[in-house]
Amino acid sequence: MADYDAYWDPDLWRKRDELKQRIASARAIIVRNATQVNVDLLEAAPNLKVVARMGVGLDNIDLEACRARGIEVCPSIGANAASVAEYVITTALILLRGPAYYATPDVVAGKWERPKFASGLELAGRKMGVVGFGSIGQVAGEKARAMGMEVIAYDAMMPDDAPGWAGARRVTLDELIAEADVITLHCPLLPQTRNLIAAPQFARMKQGAVLVNSARGGIVNEADCAAALKSGKLAGAALDTLDVEPINAEACALFEGVPNLILTPHIAGVTQESNRRIAEVAVVNVRRVLGAPA
Repeated sequence: MADYDAYWDPDLWRKRDELKQRIASARAIIVRNATQVNVDLLEAAPNLKVVARMGVGLDNIDLEACRARGIEVCPSIGANAASVAEYVITTALILLRGPAYYATPDVVAGKWERPKFASGLELAGRKMGVVGFGSIGQVAGEKARAMGMEVIAYDAMMPDDAPGWAGARRVTLDELIAEADVITLHCPLLPQTRNLIAAPQFARMKQGAVLVNSARGGIVNEADCAAALKSGKLAGAALDTLDVEPINAEACALFEGVPNLILTPHIAGVTQESNRRIAEVAVVNVRRVLGAPA
């Protein structure tokens, strides 16, 4: 971007008034998920031509308002797929292995309770269910197959003849819920996907299934998830995204003492490598929309 005037401040999203001032003459803005690109902000940016999203989720951007103003919205499709997929595989391995990876305090204390830590399960031979089979879901499926898993997938929007289906058996959501040993979510948060995984779905899951949500908070009903973990119906869960971020007191109380639960602060797609790829894709998108500078 050396041939464009640019301003960078990683904390600018916190300073709304300054953001409005700086965007007043801008033709492009590059954002992550914390910046709310809504009508209020767009009205302060009469020259804006493109919103480049460093990531793929667009729930922080008013797409209809952008469309009405002729502003192109460009997510960084695929740039963090590898990092999210690795998070899925890593957490699934940990959750299926149960307490094995939590043995350090016992071993350091001189305990050698092999039966306690030796009852875990393998990924190989099990079934991965991918909800949302876009760019990230497909990479997660590839890595699951490399681990010896069968992959089934559900996607409400993907056409029947899409090449991606070559990597998975297409099933309905109900079939996926009932069959999968590991369920991983890669769909957007929409009115129709809010509470997509709730008490009825947990009840239909296989005994001992595990759940990974690296998509968006709100897709999983957190109270129902905690209840399923406490009852033992769900063997484990990794939640990288929560309905309220940062986590609030209600969620803290809800998850306190819940067994075999991994909570991470929305970092599944964030690695040193993915950060660079995402930034590069965002810049390419801005240059494509704006063209060569005058």
